[in-house]
Amino acid sequence: MGIYVITGGTTGIGAATRDHLHRQGHRTVNLDLKDGDHQVDLSNPEQYTPVLREVAQAHPEIDGIVTCAGVASHFPDTSKILDINFWGTVNVVEALRGNLSEGGRVVVISSNSAPQCSKPELVEAMLANDREAALTLAAESSGHDCYSGSKHAIARWVRREAPQFARQGISLNAIAPGYIETPMTQAVANSAEYGEAIKQFVASIPLGRPGTREDIASLIGFLLSPEAHFIAGSLIYADGGHDALFRPDQGP
Repeated sequence: MGIYVITGGTTGIGAATRDHLHRQGHRTVNLDLKDGDHQVDLSNPEQYTPVLREVAQAHPEIDGIVTCAGVASHFPDTSKILDINFWGTVNVVEALRGNLSEGGRVVVISSNSAPQCSKPELVEAMLANDREAALTLAAESSGHDCYSGSKHAIARWVRREAPQFARQGISLNAIAPGYIETPMTQAVANSAEYGEAIKQFVASIPLGRPGTREDIASLIGFLLSPEAHFIAGSLIYADGGHDALFRPDQGP
C-alpha cells in the first residue's frame, strides 16, 4: 500500500484519481481549497508553504505526487492562472521532493493547449522563476494565453527536471489532456466568451467524444505503477487524437 499526495483531489480528474488509487488499496493525501485533507490556496504561496511543511513532517516517506489542481482560461484573474497552474505545481513538487521514496513517481498535468500560447516571453518568465515579470505580462495577456502558457511552462519544466529526478530513482512525467468533462471545463463551456468555441472544439475531436475523468485517472494510475518504471521525462497526450489533428507534422 502506497501513500500519494494529490492536489485538487476533491473534484474532476483529481477525485477520479483518488478513487482509482483507493480501489487499489493506496492512501491519498488531498490538498485542495475545499474539502481537502489539508486546505490549501495554491494561488497564495504564503498560505500553502507552511501547509506543505506540515504535510512533509506528517508523511516523511511518500510514494508519489499528482498535481491535478488548476484553473482554466475563463478564470477572471489572469495572474492567478499562472500562480495556480505553474507555481502551484512546481512548488508543491519541490517542497515534497525530499519525501519521495526511491522508485517514487511524480505526475503533473499539462494540456494539449500547451503549444497554443502566442506569448513565448510569458513562458520564459515562468521557467526563469521570474514571477514579477510573468505577472506583469499576465496583466496584459488573455486568459487563453495565460492558461496555455502555464501548461507549456509545466511541460518544459518536466523535460528540464526529469533527468535529475531520474538519477534519484524518481520518475517525473506530464500528461497533456484534451477536452475532459469536469466541473472546470463545464464552467468554460457555459461562459459567454468561450462557450461557442468549446462546442466547436469538442465537435472536432477525432475519436468523436470528449474525454472523461476516468480516462485520465487510468493513465495517471499506470504512470504511478511499477509497469511504468522506465518512463521518465515524457509528455503524454490524452486527447482523442486532437493534437495529431492540429499538428500532424510535429515530429520528435
